Amino acid sequence: QVQLVESGGGLVQPGGSLRLSCTASGLISSITSMAWYRQAPGKQRELVANIASGGSRNYADSVKGRFTISRDKNTVYLQMYSLKPEDTALYYCNAVRTPFYYWGQGTQVTVSS
Repeated sequence: QVQLVESGGGLVQPGGSLRLSCTASGLISSITSMAWYRQAPGKQRELVANIASGGSRNYADSVKGRFTISRDKNTVYLQMYSLKPEDTALYYCNAVRTPFYYWGQGTQVTVSS
């Protein structure tokens, strides 16, 4: 099993920045990739960014150039810059330990003036 705990969400004005953190515990040595997803009200959950154990990263087109995913041992970060109102969502941390997916409880990000 893998447990994920997110932190760092909050209310920020448009153009502002936030950094989300997700700390994994449990069978972390078997994790092959970690990711951030988000889900806005009335919309499906979508991939924001992921990072593989080898370090390769992928980003949704909507966040390229504004968000950066990084990982330090058992913690994955999502640095978010130039936030827009459309970035408002519940952000979830995800870890893959093939064939299992694990999810955190989510942290709310609200971008509003």
